[in-house]
Amino acid sequence: MKEALALIKRGTDEILTESDLKKKLKSGKQLIIKAGFDPTAPDLHFGHTVLLNKLRHFQDLGHKVIFLIGDFTGQIGDPSGKNKTRPTLSSKELTLNAKTYEKQVFKILKKELTEVKFNSEWCNKLGAAGMISLASKYNVARMLERDDFNKRYSANQSIAVHEFLYPLVQGYDSVALEADVECGGTDQKFNLLVGRELQRTYDQEPQVVITVPILEGLDGTNKMSKSLDNFIAIDEEPNDMFGKIMSISDTLMWRWFELLSFISDKEIKNLQKEADSGKNPRDIKFILAEELVDRFHKEGDGKKCKEAFLKRFQKGQMPDDIPTFSLKLDTTSIPLVNLLKNADMTSSTSEAMRLIKQGGVKIDSVKVENPKLEIQKGSEAIYQVGKRKFLKIKT
Repeated sequence: MKEALALIKRGTDEILTESDLKKKLKSGKQLIIKAGFDPTAPDLHFGHTVLLNKLRHFQDLGHKVIFLIGDFTGQIGDPSGKNKTRPTLSSKELTLNAKTYEKQVFKILKKELTEVKFNSEWCNKLGAAGMISLASKYNVARMLERDDFNKRYSANQSIAVHEFLYPLVQGYDSVALEADVECGGTDQKFNLLVGRELQRTYDQEPQVVITVPILEGLDGTNKMSKSLDNFIAIDEEPNDMFGKIMSISDTLMWRWFELLSFISDKEIKNLQKEADSGKNPRDIKFILAEELVDRFHKEGDGKKCKEAFLKRFQKGQMPDDIPTFSLKLDTTSIPLVNLLKNADMTSSTSEAMRLIKQGGVKIDSVKVENPKLEIQKGSEAIYQVGKRKFLKIKT
């Protein structure tokens, strides 16, 4: 029990409730672990894998995972964290995206302990009468307690009636599947708790709710998202994936170790001690990059990418003695364009912006593609502008 709880708690934000979870684990039965994904975009990225890793932890303990594709809820649109009504997607778009999900999830999950389901299977059968019956089991006051709805209501912003249906339908999924545990991001807490309440009304034992943190993207600040171009898709080419991982800040590296790596907590603590003793953070980052590339591609690809990365690094004809520039930050991060100007690598932020867009700026031999990239406090890397300007910058 102690080992099982330690594994489940790793990278977990909250368990509601731990006593219920212990009770279910002690029962000795194979638990049904549910997680839903609305196929609103065709590719899964590293941000999604935080939740997939948690599902894998349960599978390592012998439990069954239901990977639920929300082809019905996707037509409603999840209002979580939104300040306006989301546009709905067509059934065709959702179906096409769902096909890619089915292929990608098995890069992490075990096929023999995974069942892929679509919630249209039972939601379509509800019909108008069933939907009205479902809506009668929750009240508007409780809905408005939800943070994003409350903010929009207080600010006199529109809330469409169909948005109230989203948490109800997601909760009904738990009823249909008789889920023992539902996992989701911290932004899903309200929806997950609705499922717990609905199960009670249907005379089922309420599910345990487990939330996992939201992964910060390449910029180290914002939630990983395709719309912000700060993501790594799990289907990206090995060398591109490796290079992007190497581009993250030294501070963000530890966050990614915690949420994405499968190495033990003890091993991570040993790596932190090595870093504190003066080991180059880049060499520690190699360990993370190799592990993740191997997981999403094939064993040995990570090592090949490392060798290719080092060759590119050396072929950049870097001088032997690269000067060091230290910049004390009063904030947690600084825009790359400002950093380059402050370090006198460019004459202005507009010149830095132009050079980035032209592909003329590299960090540790990796070309920078995002002109809005934020450099985190506590990082150290070699910056290259054009063919001849090199500077090791510490923040």
